[in-house]
Amino acid sequence: MYKLRYFFEKHGFGALSRLADRLGMRAKNVRLFFIYVTFATLGVSFALYLTLAFILRLKDLIYTKRTSVFDL
Repeated sequence: MYKLRYFFEKHGFGALSRLADRLGMRAKNVRLFFIYVTFATLGVSFALYLTLAFILRLKDLIYTKRTSVFDL
C-alpha cells in the first residue's frame, strides 16, 4: 500500500498538495477528504481534480518566474 501511495505522490500532478499548502492544511487530510467526496459524488470530484490539475499545469507553463531579462 505504501508503494502505491509513494508512486501517486511522486508522479501525480500535485494539485491537492498545492491546495493544501494554500489553505494551510496537511496534504494527507486534503487527500483523504478528496477520496471521501469522490465516493460520495460518484466521480464528479475526480473530474474536478483533473480540471484543477490541468489549470495548475497551464499556469506553471504560462507564468514562469524568470531570473533575469535574458531568459526570454
